[in-house]
Amino acid sequence: MNKLVLVTGGSRGLGKNAALMLAAKGMDVVITYLHNKEAADEVVASIRWLGQKAAALPLNVGDVSMFGSFTDELSELLSQYFERENIDALINNAGMGEFAAFADTTEAQFDGLMNVHLKGAFFLTQSLLPLVNNGGKVINVSSGLTRFSETGFCAYAMMKAGVEVMTRYLALELGPRQISVNTLAPGAIETDFGGGVVRDNTALNESIASKTALGRVGLPDDIGKAMLMLLSDEAQWLNGQRIEVSGGIHL
Repeated sequence: MNKLVLVTGGSRGLGKNAALMLAAKGMDVVITYLHNKEAADEVVASIRWLGQKAAALPLNVGDVSMFGSFTDELSELLSQYFERENIDALINNAGMGEFAAFADTTEAQFDGLMNVHLKGAFFLTQSLLPLVNNGGKVINVSSGLTRFSETGFCAYAMMKAGVEVMTRYLALELGPRQISVNTLAPGAIETDFGGGVVRDNTALNESIASKTALGRVGLPDDIGKAMLMLLSDEAQWLNGQRIEVSGGIHL
């Protein structure tokens, strides 16, 4: 039976790239999306074209009240379409950015980031744990900004730092089920994240590349390959770790 992976926020950006990469390696995929059903359906169609099973479910990761019904919907989908009861891996990828200096960050911005990146990741994982196979994997997506600092990302980085702490505790508490839990922390990547500024602003792109040991900005494939590595059987003994995938920025 193929491995089955749930990727939150899989209709765009790094989530979309990861979903397609997983499918290309023979895995079945469920993605979630917030608003853009058409984009999610396109990802599903691409995965099925690759010969794998795929489905998309709507989910607002910032709304904990949805998680019970989402888990029930996922369970029904697993039974009826995938003909199984569990998933093999969960990738907590869904999120958004807020650029604001510390002095200018509003309570609404802070709460929005917390609800999606920290509270949402915590309680969604909690809700889905009964559906994760023993011996499965959880990948929590963080950010290089928890190690180095850039003006305007204080609140965002705080939430991601909390996710990294959560990763270590989950790795400890899920050990008896042989579930490994790791953090993947991307550096700056050329996607539509943050309005696509890293991808589209040539001066910023070149500036980041000049601070990176490998001399360029990251690409979505760089992150997708790292996710594949963490999901491989060879990485089972890798647990409770923060893996930064940034090409060596700010070393």
